[in-house]
Parts: sequence; C-alpha cells; structure tokens
Amino acid sequence: MTQLVRYGIIGCGMMGQEHLRNIALLDGAGVSAIFEPDAAMQRAAHAIAPQAAFYPSVQALLASADIDCLVIASPNYCHADQIVEIAATRPLPLLVEKPLLTDPADIARLTQTAERYPAPIWVAMEYRYMPPIAALLARAEAVTGGIKMLSLREHRFPFLEKVGDWNRFNVNTGGTFVEKCCHFFDLMRLVLRRNPVRVMASAAQSVNHLDERYDGKTPDILDNGYVIVDFEGGARAMLELCMFADGARYQETISAVGPAGKIEAFVPGPTRFWPGDLGAPPVPLIEISPRLSKQIKVHEIPVDPKLLKAGDHNGATYFQHQRFMALVQGSSTETEVSFSDGLWAVRMGMAAQHSAATGQAVTLEG
Repeated sequence: MTQLVRYGIIGCGMMGQEHLRNIALLDGAGVSAIFEPDAAMQRAAHAIAPQAAFYPSVQALLASADIDCLVIASPNYCHADQIVEIAATRPLPLLVEKPLLTDPADIARLTQTAERYPAPIWVAMEYRYMPPIAALLARAEAVTGGIKMLSLREHRFPFLEKVGDWNRFNVNTGGTFVEKCCHFFDLMRLVLRRNPVRVMASAAQSVNHLDERYDGKTPDILDNGYVIVDFEGGARAMLELCMFADGARYQETISAVGPAGKIEAFVPGPTRFWPGDLGAPPVPLIEISPRLSKQIKVHEIPVDPKLLKAGDHNGATYFQHQRFMALVQGSSTETEVSFSDGLWAVRMGMAAQHSAATGQAVTLEG
C-alpha cells in the first residue's frame, strides 16, 4: 500500500484553498499542517481540511514531523523569503505558487538557494495542465509543422479581492505582467522550446480599481496590454491581456501557426462566474486547421465537473498535484516546472513591465 503523502501548506487564501480542495481529491494524499495568519482564512481552510493542524509560523510548521512536502501559496511578496527560510531549516520537496519572486534584487540569492536545495522545487504553473492547453501542447508540432507564430489572449474579469487587497499594488505583486502573466510567458517557452531574446510591451491601467483608495493611494496595477516576444530561432509570440472583459465566452485563447497549419485552444473561465441563466458553461475546445486541405476539425475537451468545482483553473490544479505527488513518492524523477522555468517567466514579466513603462524593447540574455 502506498504511504500517504502529507502536505504542509503555507498560505490559505483563495489559491491556497484551491490547493486544499484538489489535494482532498487525490488518492494517497492529505494535508496535515497549515500556516495561515489570517483568522478568516484559517476558518475557511479548516472547513476544507479539518484534519490539519494549524501552526503560528513557518518555523513552527517546519518543526512538525507530519509533513512530507510543502506548498507555498502566500502573497507574492512573501515567496522569496519563505523559500530561503525553508531551505535553511528543512528543505522538503516544494511546490511554490507563481511568481517565484517580485523584486529583481532577489534573483541572485534565490538562484543560489535553488542551486543548493537538495529536494525538488516545482513552480506552480497551472495553465500547462489545463486539459485543452495540454491537448494543444501534445499536437502542436505535428499540426503546425514547426511553430512560427504563437498568440495567447486572455479576456477576463478584474483582479479579485484578497486579504488586505495586497494584489492592488505593483510593489506587492511584481506588476500585472509578473503576477498574472508569468503563466503565459511560461507557456511561450514551453510551446516554442526556445528562450526569449527580446520583449516589447504596451500597457495601461484604463478601467479597473481607479476609484479605490488604500491609505490614500490609488492602485497602480495594469489591466490591459500587449506584449510581443522574439525567440531564439526567429519564432515570435504575442500576449493580449484585457482584465475588463468579464463577459467573454472563452477566457483564454491560444493559437499556434506554422507552415503546415494552425491549432487553437479555447478555455472557459471559472464555472462559478458563468451566469446560470445562460445555460451550461462553455466546453473547452481545440480546433485544428490544416493549411492545404482546409478540413477544420473541432474537438471538445470536457473536464470532470468535480475538478471544475474544486478550483478556477479548468481542472489543472488537480493534474498538477498528481504529477508533483508522483515526484514526492519517487515514482517520477522529473520536476516538470523547474526553478529555471519559473525564473524565466518572472524575468519575461519584469521585462514586459519595464518595456511598458519606458516604451523601449528589453533584451534578454540566457
């Protein structure tokens, strides 16, 4: 019989609770220890994982004998310090939510920490595991004959409320292109199998949060923009982000095109936001468009309703945990989303933030 994998969770806000719900669906896994300083979030987490013990600090949680791995789902600006603290105290297999860091000054120390870390560090890039995106990843090379152009569009709702609304300011999040869009920059590298060489962006805060005040300050997070990324070998990718498109039928659309054809993935937003009077939520799709035959084929990629109910990422968090748990158990040796992957995504996001602010392209080096 496989031994139960015991998780320790750091942070049980919205994303932390999604991790709790999905871990509860896994065979052979459970949450045994939680650190969450906010009382309301503690109560919410206890309702999902009543068997877990709560600890007053990260250090107290790390002293628990009842954990085999860790998940960091705290606010973005906490991640770097918590990774360093875990590395110095008890470096267990670690699943850390994106982004790895928010301050460029932390890149050097976190890279050094990762190089010495004796266990896997897996960066939580849920979008890789959304079933329609996974289907696109599996077929893209064959359909396109080698991708030359990649576009990713996210038309969605504004940033949601978090504890203390920490996500309203760049200093806490790293900026929208870091906080939100590192998922897409990760997908660009994954799909194109190359590293970026140049980033150009145009963006603004045009609609959202402009009437909000926190200690007299107005939020400064971007809510729309375009990012163009040139990659090694000549391929290019583009991100289009709009965070005041709540009524969109599909939240994400990914299109990959090459000399042989095009493949697209269409991903609905969270089912909890779909109005009941419109009937059933949209079904995820992939559409394959061969260049010469023009015989377009549409494939539905349905997702188990239990997984849709467990989170906002189209079932991806569950599939991600399946793979991470296999790594913890030793039945897999592959850290599918490495520290390097996570750092590249942050660097691309930071380059996009800088380009949008200055109007200048940013060159990236490996």
